[in-house]
Amino acid sequence: MTRRLAAPSIRKRVAVTTAVAVLAAGTFAVGAGVAGADSRGASGKKSAKTATKAQVLGLFDQWNAALQTGDPRKVADLYAKDAVLLPTVSNNVRTDRAEIVDYFEHFLQNKPAGTKVESVVNVLDRDTAIDTGVYEFALTDHETGAKNTVKARYTYVYEKQADGKWLIVNHHSSKMPES
Repeated sequence: MTRRLAAPSIRKRVAVTTAVAVLAAGTFAVGAGVAGADSRGASGKKSAKTATKAQVLGLFDQWNAALQTGDPRKVADLYAKDAVLLPTVSNNVRTDRAEIVDYFEHFLQNKPAGTKVESVVNVLDRDTAIDTGVYEFALTDHETGAKNTVKARYTYVYEKQADGKWLIVNHHSSKMPES
């Protein structure tokens, strides 16, 4: 009689084990599909590969070149529509294009030229990267012509937009606390 009871018990264990294995495989498949979803754009096509650190560093060069044009709108074009700017020489948080343009209208009067001193890049995923470090700005006072250098800490958070263009979504810059 012991043998007869063992067979249904074994069959039950095999059935439960099989069900758990099928459930786990299904869960893995769904999870893998969701995890891979961020690699496809709105069109369903696979998006470009993850940015390299060199490409992210190049985004600063584009921003610095926009400063050299003297046009605050060209600089603001590098910021996402809902970007946040915590600027170096202003106490106001800038949260829309008009405020960002306003900041650069004043900042560009000093003919800033930025140079990175130290940079740490973190590529978070295909569409997000952070560049953090220290930069210096050579400034020329627009009234007196006096030259000045400001050393500051910075953080740029970039997001790749649907059109493939990388834009700044968050930019923080603050003067170094120690001289």
